[in-house]
Amino acid sequence: MKAWYSDTFVLPLPPGHTFPMAKYRLLRDRVLALGILAPSDLLIPPPASDDQLSLAHSPLYISRVRSGTLSEAEVREIGLPWSPALVERSCRSVGGTIEAARQALSDGVAANLAGGTHHAGPNRGAGYCVFNDAAVAIRVHQRAGLIRKAVVIDCDVHHGDGTAAIFAGDPTVFTFSIHGARNYPLRKPPSDLDVPLDDGITDADYLRQLAPALDLALARSQADLAIYLAGADPFAGDRLGRMALTADGLRRRDRLVLDRCRQLRIPVAVTMAGGYGRDIHQTVAIQAETLRQAADAATLWNRPSNRSRPDATLADPLSPPPSSTSTAP
Repeated sequence: MKAWYSDTFVLPLPPGHTFPMAKYRLLRDRVLALGILAPSDLLIPPPASDDQLSLAHSPLYISRVRSGTLSEAEVREIGLPWSPALVERSCRSVGGTIEAARQALSDGVAANLAGGTHHAGPNRGAGYCVFNDAAVAIRVHQRAGLIRKAVVIDCDVHHGDGTAAIFAGDPTVFTFSIHGARNYPLRKPPSDLDVPLDDGITDADYLRQLAPALDLALARSQADLAIYLAGADPFAGDRLGRMALTADGLRRRDRLVLDRCRQLRIPVAVTMAGGYGRDIHQTVAIQAETLRQAADAATLWNRPSNRSRPDATLADPLSPPPSSTSTAP
């Protein structure tokens, strides 16, 4: 499986800042150490161009980000101090999802070891998100004629408000968000399908609500491409998540999403989205397992038995999954 990384573009952050900048390099190191990906599978993406960004964001907003002329309030809302490095990394992260989506259309599954910046809307950034990588990638490939319809499967613990705003009223993109009902952001513009969950939800209840909603989203979308935001932040040890999923529950979530898409022959670009574990190594382990599941799905994608859309009933997400070595604690 091919994957793109942008951890070489590091943001200068003040001491004690809550954004887990180190996790991206740690994640790349871990997937290499575990043999999930080979060095030849990992690529640095080109930065998204202003032309590409303008497919999802206003030219004025892009210009103000580039020039560092956002207001203090706007910078506070993003939560990251402005710098040329912030602009470069943000554009590279978007570029990673553009490339992963393009690769997924030929290989079935590809990944961005960053991305999932779903709080960025047409005219604003928020919640550590400057530009919306999923939205830009979808628009780039629609404009190129590579896809007609897409679905965003957002399993980050926070609502995908920016994505919902960008695609509001657009029948060619189906937005699905399963998230904490009382968690950030306060204002949650409606996605095409929202599943708000209570604080403290555990594996079985989460998967029980995810499975039918996911099937509905995939059926309604008639998508040629899925962008999957595989946030690690529903984990019980996450500082910002307020849910109680285990590492195994998140592995089963990833398998469910990837299996459903594979069975329906919908290519998937996987992005990492959020993860703010009290122990950064727990977050890294969870996201490495997401990449293991994605790599396994990519291997299965082109097997002869998987080259047509089956009519068979899909697997029960609450049944024990096929044996797999979990790397998460």
